[in-house]
Amino acid sequence: MLRCCILEFDGSWEKYLPLIEFAYNNCFQTSIKLASYEALYGCKCRIPLYWTELSEKKIHGVELIRKTEEKVKMIRDNLKADSDRHKSYADLKHKKLKFKL
Repeated sequence: MLRCCILEFDGSWEKYLPLIEFAYNNCFQTSIKLASYEALYGCKCRIPLYWTELSEKKIHGVELIRKTEEKVKMIRDNLKADSDRHKSYADLKHKKLKFKL
């Protein structure tokens, strides 16, 4: 996942590392059935990332928030693609086992 982001951000990945960490920690994990952040702290992460959905145009830094939303979406898409790729590899080697009782 980090490799995908490094390639996507053209050498400026250090600047976006906190966003990568945020996106990873707030993505749904099928193994534990919730996000890592939620598992650790017992509540969903609440941040003012999606202020633009509230139609508040007077907020300072709306452009920064818009760019951040775009970056987080791109990172999440990369995470999904990476997860799907790993699943496809695992599915190739998966064998159904039957046990006799």
